[in-house]
Amino acid sequence: MAAMTPPSPSALRDAALEFLHLCAAGRVEEAYGRFAAPNFRHHNPHFRGDAASLAAGMADNARQFPNKQLEILRSLAEGELVALHCRVRMTPDGPGIALIHIFRFESGRIAELWDVGQFPPEQSPNEFGMF
Repeated sequence: MAAMTPPSPSALRDAALEFLHLCAAGRVEEAYGRFAAPNFRHHNPHFRGDAASLAAGMADNARQFPNKQLEILRSLAEGELVALHCRVRMTPDGPGIALIHIFRFESGRIAELWDVGQFPPEQSPNEFGMF
């Protein structure tokens, strides 16, 4: 029997994008069912490191902010790593939060996730902005 060809970096990027879009839309259970590996772990300091804890937090956030908007600005994919630079607006007129998500895949499923967020300052000397 021939070995399976591992997913391409672009296929993994597409999986990471779909995972985040589903979570932002409140379809968290579907996102985890389709994309999370059985050994999924994460590094968000606000939750225990298991999939169920982060999924519950994401579902709660989706209920609190049903009109949340996720915009993917940039993506990088190399091997089994995918990085996404995003802007998330909790409300349509909100300023947005800059988020970086880093995914590590195993056998085409998300095995590990890091996320880092930053609120834009009210005033900044940087004329290029965060996005």
